[in-house]
Amino acid sequence: MEPFKNLKSKVVPLDIANIDTDQIIPKQFLKLLGKTGYGEYLFFNWRYDKEGIPTKDFALNVPEYQGRQILLTRENFGIGSSREHAVWALKDYGFKVVLGVSFADIFYNNCFKNGVLVIKMDKEIIEDFFSTKTNYVFDIDLSQQQITINSQIYRFEIDPTLKSSLENGTDEISRTLQLEDYIKDYEKQDINRILTVKPNTLL
Repeated sequence: MEPFKNLKSKVVPLDIANIDTDQIIPKQFLKLLGKTGYGEYLFFNWRYDKEGIPTKDFALNVPEYQGRQILLTRENFGIGSSREHAVWALKDYGFKVVLGVSFADIFYNNCFKNGVLVIKMDKEIIEDFFSTKTNYVFDIDLSQQQITINSQIYRFEIDPTLKSSLENGTDEISRTLQLEDYIKDYEKQDINRILTVKPNTLL
């Protein structure tokens, strides 16, 4: 997982509340192997019509929004099933940050496990972003926990453990592997303890 430090990008404004994971990545696309290849199916039911033709007015199909790495959304993003594929699809498409009012807990944690920064901000601020900031560059500084837009600074909160994981590019597995020597020492001590216990004490 790549470390996350800073990001400068404009946003893709997805002006819809209560988006569930089945809309993010429909269930028929969950059979792919690995974590890649899901980006082309992101928001598939909104992105294409029944004939598979791109829907012109959907945010991901708007030409000026192409290449942007921040998804701006509203309340309750990522609700529904706990499928991690939703995050894989967002990341595979190219989103590195999801910015909104609130998120489902499992989706929120899955994002950080996969190197995607999720930022929660007050509803009034998100409303202002949708109304006046969609064509401004958002300068996101994770270390300082702030977003700078045209010299105006917006601060955000983040759990220190999740922040550290993103900054260092570590997930749960890699953090565990960092403790490999300690784990081996503990296992040796445990084996030695068992071998030195008197037989009758094991009954």
